[in-house]
Amino acid sequence: MKNKWKAAFFALSGALIAGIVIILLMVFAPAEDDALPENKANNNREVGFDVRSNKHDLNLIIEHYIEEEGLKGPVEYDVQLKDDVELHGSVPVFTSDINFELAFEPKALDNGDILLKQKSISVGSLNLPVSYVLKVIRDSYNFPEWVKIQPNDELIYVSLQDMKLKSDIKVRAKEFDLEEDNIMFRLLVPVDQAQ
Repeated sequence: MKNKWKAAFFALSGALIAGIVIILLMVFAPAEDDALPENKANNNREVGFDVRSNKHDLNLIIEHYIEEEGLKGPVEYDVQLKDDVELHGSVPVFTSDINFELAFEPKALDNGDILLKQKSISVGSLNLPVSYVLKVIRDSYNFPEWVKIQPNDELIYVSLQDMKLKSDIKVRAKEFDLEEDNIMFRLLVPVDQAQ
């Protein structure tokens, strides 16, 4: 009888140690970054329009886009523009989900794309590395192909130049100051050259 309990104890201890080792390997394993887009030369003739928006309207557009494109996936997430860009959701850990909240400081780049630099993180009561959380988020959620998550650099690159819109309209960010609610985009509409 003692040998059965002894064997069960060692089996349980071995499984527990193996689980801890696997978790530590996952947390400290280096994450690969998504490739960033190259600047593309544009030879098409386009007419540009500046469009000014605000956080409230842009939040409605983001929510509609995520639902329309089926980007929610098996685990839901939410993007909210406040004074920062906030990403809310949950990550699966063993048999339960842990809620997270990430805040990013946005910056409109000269090429019209948006860079989101990680500012703060909250993952339940856990103290996890930002790179690990971003890697899990990238691997667990359906993001559009023009959203590039860089876990090692702790940033998200929003490549508006790669975003596909109807009628080949292109969008470029000109200003993206959320604290002042000053958001401006440039819409580029292609026109026929055979005129």
